[in-house]
Amino acid sequence: MPELIDYSDDPKALFATFALFPSGVAALSAVVDGNPVVLVASSFQVGISAKPPLVLVAVQHTSTSWPKLATVPRIGISVLGEAHDTAARQMASKAGDRFAGIPTTTTPEGSLFVDGAPVWLECSVHSQFPAGDHDVVLLQVHKMATDADLEPLVWHGSGFRALQPRVGA
Repeated sequence: MPELIDYSDDPKALFATFALFPSGVAALSAVVDGNPVVLVASSFQVGISAKPPLVLVAVQHTSTSWPKLATVPRIGISVLGEAHDTAARQMASKAGDRFAGIPTTTTPEGSLFVDGAPVWLECSVHSQFPAGDHDVVLLQVHKMATDADLEPLVWHGSGFRALQPRVGA
């Protein structure tokens, strides 16, 4: 059985602990003033509410992308697929063209989606509130598309992983 230890303001231990919780990887993106803007997040959660339909993302206060995305009427959320590990790193980078060579689709509302993602959600900001060194943002879903044949990209242990089917399933 693991031993419980006190959290003593040790960010490395905290991040190592948090890294053991697997999560999906989402790209939040839109065209802002004619330019594509993206924020890649593993702190994304679906199923927050059905009426209205809400999803959640936690955004660091230091994000330079979120202040731009927060101003647009619609944001495209692409839940990235297992084939997007390289694309996720590129889109999360602070340097270069974050969308170079990555096929995307833009809606008339300005939402930008990564092609080949198992889930697309077109959303607007519902509400936002501070939570420590992040802001918790609730996004209202207006439109969606899915491809159940595509497997999601998973963030676990500070790295990207792919789901494996259960033997005998």
